[in-house]
Amino acid sequence: MPNWKHFAFFVCTLLVSQTSFSQLGFSHQIGVIAGPVQFKSDFGKRSDGETNFGNSGFGIGFVHYLDFSYRRHYNFFKSDSYFRDHFQIRNEISWNKTHLEHLGKWVDPSKTSSQANQLRGHKGVAHNLDIGTQLEFYPLSIKAFQSFSPKFAPFTSFGVHFTSYTPQVSTTYENPNPLLTGNVTEPSNFYSEWAPGSIDASPGSTWSIVSSVGVRYKLDKLSDLMLDLRWQYYFSDWVDGLNHNLDYNKHNDWLLWLNIGYIYYLD
Repeated sequence: MPNWKHFAFFVCTLLVSQTSFSQLGFSHQIGVIAGPVQFKSDFGKRSDGETNFGNSGFGIGFVHYLDFSYRRHYNFFKSDSYFRDHFQIRNEISWNKTHLEHLGKWVDPSKTSSQANQLRGHKGVAHNLDIGTQLEFYPLSIKAFQSFSPKFAPFTSFGVHFTSYTPQVSTTYENPNPLLTGNVTEPSNFYSEWAPGSIDASPGSTWSIVSSVGVRYKLDKLSDLMLDLRWQYYFSDWVDGLNHNLDYNKHNDWLLWLNIGYIYYLD
């Protein structure tokens, strides 16, 4: 089962820290983000273009920002602080889902071996619930952007997320052994070159690091559009329910997420 105690503890810690910040007078922004996800897992070969674009999903999330520059009625930082005019804290809860299958040359129709059939029959689904925080850096002045000069504000970010994952695994392949027919959980129904125990759809939790590059566009005084490309690396190789332990399996699961967002300022 997912470690809900760790998840709840992280949520409570995040809420307490943000409440403490808000009491210092920082302003807030809220928003919604959504867009396509490319999930880089042990399904297929990571460098294969068909795998990379075929195993794509969708993500959606809600974001909250601590804005250090929008108000001036407090003196926690000096009014001309570089940090205040170039950094924001972004908190987020998000969810993504990707259907996974083996694509590329190993499952080409010309491949007729039982191993190719095992790969073709093997399917998976990655479900991930995230909560975390990031520090965003804006090389241009945030106050100037909020004054419409300029109307674009590029940024980069780095942070940490806690992830609760719930993978699903299935196969349409059935071992020709009559004693095993119909038993899709039988290990011999999956690729025979993998080490025993390579398939595990048990829910779990892990930490991940998140980094992104993006840009905001000023719509009006209290709202922005945002375009954000995220890289997220999990500290686990079980997020997709597959860890085949072959020599070339040198990386944990990770994803790329291109999202579009709408941000509203709480004046």
